[in-house]
Amino acid sequence: METKPRILIIYTGGTIGMIKNPVTNALETVDFNLIFDRVPELNRLQIEIDNKSVKKPVDSSDMNISHWREIAKMVSDNYVEYDGFLILHGTDTMAYTASALSFMFEGLKKPIVLTGAQLPIGIIRTDGKNNLISALEVVAEKRANGEPMIQEVAVFFDDKLFRGNRSTKDSATHFEAFRSPNFEALAIAGVKIEYYENRFFSSANTPFITHRELNNRVALVKLFPGIKFELYKDVFNKDHVDGVVIETFGAGNTPSSEYLKKLILDFMAEGGVVLNITQCNSGTVKQGFYESSADFQEIGVISGGNMTTEAAMTKMMVFLDIEDLEKSKQVLAQEIRGEVDY
Repeated sequence: METKPRILIIYTGGTIGMIKNPVTNALETVDFNLIFDRVPELNRLQIEIDNKSVKKPVDSSDMNISHWREIAKMVSDNYVEYDGFLILHGTDTMAYTASALSFMFEGLKKPIVLTGAQLPIGIIRTDGKNNLISALEVVAEKRANGEPMIQEVAVFFDDKLFRGNRSTKDSATHFEAFRSPNFEALAIAGVKIEYYENRFFSSANTPFITHRELNNRVALVKLFPGIKFELYKDVFNKDHVDGVVIETFGAGNTPSSEYLKKLILDFMAEGGVVLNITQCNSGTVKQGFYESSADFQEIGVISGGNMTTEAAMTKMMVFLDIEDLEKSKQVLAQEIRGEVDY
């Protein structure tokens, strides 16, 4: 008799785990075990479901490196016992957490899927029920050879499964809250769930390793017309910052500024790292394609290709090691988890 897939749900907080207080009408986080009472359909799935919660569930706006470490440890500690993992998470920073976890896990051969809701599970029109049930089915799905169908970190939302480090939150009000600007969906849930296996990412046959030493001495600068670079001199200060992601115009273009060039040169001379990504909704950085990005190419700024902001920031946090700067630069400049095309 075929055994049921064993899935661990990890609850981190967020709208999906909130219920409206009938007296105050305020949304409150509840014991996650009550979610099973709200979604009795879970009992009909041919899946063995266990659940754990982080020590202190938080609104996703409060998510930080310590929470990512805690989630990663929970997955790592239970990796052998379970066939896959479903992480319930607030939507606001879900793409950041998905991106971070994709880089923190090396040699991943099991699914780690994040989902959440725009409306609490206790609301009649909630999208949480469908997201929860369908995401569980995705995590439990097997290939013909018995291996997990998904072997990467992904986000499931509103009937679409996206690669975690290719996803970004697109809407604060629509159920279709997430998109993947430069990479198509891994699966779409209709009458049945259609998987696009040619789009899947699979790790090399390397041991499962968790990277938990993250560097949060990183900064983000978004360019805009009329930007006064003198205001950003402390951002490019190696005493406080090890890496800077710059969201540039178009294909990686910047205003002509000798001051910016000197800021970056001095920062890099001290051991700082600069990564160039586009602020466009889709497309890629092509340093040197236009004259306005030639300086970046010349002085050694790293091209981030078509990485999302979430992927660029978290990749830098995971792999920026000031003790091995050259290796850090090599990793940042190449695709390692399906996060970028150049």
